[in-house]
Amino acid sequence: MGKKEKNEKSSIMEVNNSFISKAFWETLLLKQNRWHRHGVFIHTLKVVYQVIKARDYKFLATAFFHDLGKPIVAFRKEKDLVTKEYSFTDHEEKSYQIVKNWPILSDWSKDMIRYHYLIRDRSNSKKRGHLKRLARIEAIWDTLTPEFIKDLEQFLIYDDKGKK
Repeated sequence: MGKKEKNEKSSIMEVNNSFISKAFWETLLLKQNRWHRHGVFIHTLKVVYQVIKARDYKFLATAFFHDLGKPIVAFRKEKDLVTKEYSFTDHEEKSYQIVKNWPILSDWSKDMIRYHYLIRDRSNSKKRGHLKRLARIEAIWDTLTPEFIKDLEQFLIYDDKGKK
């Protein structure tokens, strides 16, 4: 197991796009934001490709399901209205909530899905001075083993390659 103990996040984004909403389908198939060249579906396939190409199969389930919650929590901040992009606050928690009771996934994969963005979120929260969010992230970070953090770092490489 990658973590010392389970740790529930304190809040999940309240956005809950329906299966028939424009935001759901637009983010799934067409676009996300300036960091992602493709919609969630193509991005996911590209991450899966990177994992297979590296023959690092322990990340395969994470690659398939890490962004599962994105179309559900997609929303537009005021600046997103101008750029016609989307934001996905706490998408990783939504993805985890979807898969947490799936018996076909290991606890390690579920944790990877849940925390796959933690490294970047931690860095961004520090840079932007989001002290409350950073405190919550640090509390989670302190429960992770060094081995699990190393796995998060490796998955971040695959995820970033899938954005191109």
